Amino acid sequence: MLHKTLKSFPDNFLWGASTSAYQVEGASLEDGKGPSCQDVKEVPEGTSDLKVCADHYHRYKEDIALMAEMGFKAYRFSIAWTRILPEGTGEVNPKGIEFYNNLIDECLKYNIEPIVTMFHFDMPAALDQRGSWSNRDSVDWFVNFSKILFENFGDRVKYWLTINEQNMLTLVGPVIGTMTIPEGCTNELKEIYQQNHHMLVAQAKAMALCHEMLPDAKIGPAPNISIIYPESCRPEDTIAAQNANAMRNWLYLDAYVYGKYNNLVWAWLEEKDACPEFAPGDEEILKNAHPDFIGFNYYNTSVCKESDGTEKGGAVSQQENSGEAGLFDGVKNPYLKTTEFGWEIDPVGFRGTIREIYSRYHLPMLVTENGLGAYDKLTEDGKVHDPYRIEYLRKHIEQIQLAITDDCEMMGYCPWSAIDLISTHEGMVKRYGFIYVDRDEFDLKTMDRYRKDSFYWYKKVIATNGADLSDEC
Repeated sequence: MLHKTLKSFPDNFLWGASTSAYQVEGASLEDGKGPSCQDVKEVPEGTSDLKVCADHYHRYKEDIALMAEMGFKAYRFSIAWTRILPEGTGEVNPKGIEFYNNLIDECLKYNIEPIVTMFHFDMPAALDQRGSWSNRDSVDWFVNFSKILFENFGDRVKYWLTINEQNMLTLVGPVIGTMTIPEGCTNELKEIYQQNHHMLVAQAKAMALCHEMLPDAKIGPAPNISIIYPESCRPEDTIAAQNANAMRNWLYLDAYVYGKYNNLVWAWLEEKDACPEFAPGDEEILKNAHPDFIGFNYYNTSVCKESDGTEKGGAVSQQENSGEAGLFDGVKNPYLKTTEFGWEIDPVGFRGTIREIYSRYHLPMLVTENGLGAYDKLTEDGKVHDPYRIEYLRKHIEQIQLAITDDCEMMGYCPWSAIDLISTHEGMVKRYGFIYVDRDEFDLKTMDRYRKDSFYWYKKVIATNGADLSDEC
């Protein structure tokens, strides 16, 4: 649909950006923090560990001041579970409570709305040893953690996100170092979707608890959602795309919003003898949890065609296009450019994804991640020229405005990332931030902060509430 007149961004639109605790904070075992699965995993060869990251833990005041200079209306960050509960359960670490109290207060000092992600890929190592999400007790672990967060920060935090990218945890968990398969497991697929079920129940109970304890707060999920196109207009390819979208996207959002499993995925799990087991009360728990909004991460779309049954298996994601035997076969999109790291760039698909989410669920949407990873370079005069990032963000923001004009309800835009941090796969060399951190993969250098060109550009965008998207900084 083409529009002659574009609608403006809402006056209360939450312009901001995102980070996650394990990728930005550093201080991985300081002030009583216990190890998470990210601290003990084997990092990819040639990439840095997570001991220092961007040192946000010690330099958060400086970083928040820079976000305020950009004009941020919101800052989406996660709370490290083991900074609050070093063993995952049990005794609360007062230093952890103090740090996040200070971080939240620093945001509010500049009228920046804190948007808190409760779980972002960092299961406590102590709980990982007890089975992680494989253990049914994980539901109670997460709800207990949520209760502590609501009690300590709910007087100031009005926006909460439950689990970051639960679909990626389920579909490509080993890639991000978060999936634990118990030894001796005879049906790995069933095990994976049992863990997913525990996450669904845990976040449903957390949403209900939030509404009970913090009636004025809003809470929602934060999956990674992007539509998958059929390769052609062959009806068989359309069926394949429906399968892929159900597996990658709608399984999770159907459960979050409607409290039920997607029928296409459930039928597939039945075929594989891999349906998760429901504990007594699970069905009611899922049905009684209602998100106030949908947070979602978007990076790129995918393409698939009819399966010939020979695929090795592996859901279409931003990391792979391998397909799933008997359901769909992932293929490359010849019409899209890619980033330096091989991810397709599809702003129009962003609008398509927003429209599809809204038509299915009719809830307000908050973009919780969207961004371009690149090999940014610091010049001798302290500049970082990143016109490629400006172009990427401009084109995606244009599509948000078109989606708003389509009458999709958008709450805000928090791209990835506010500041350079450690990439899950590529370490420090893959930079996303508006703020450059002066460090290399293993040489920490000065750790000083520098404003990239995109910093000044985004500042202008926020100041004009999205009215000026021209390339000039």
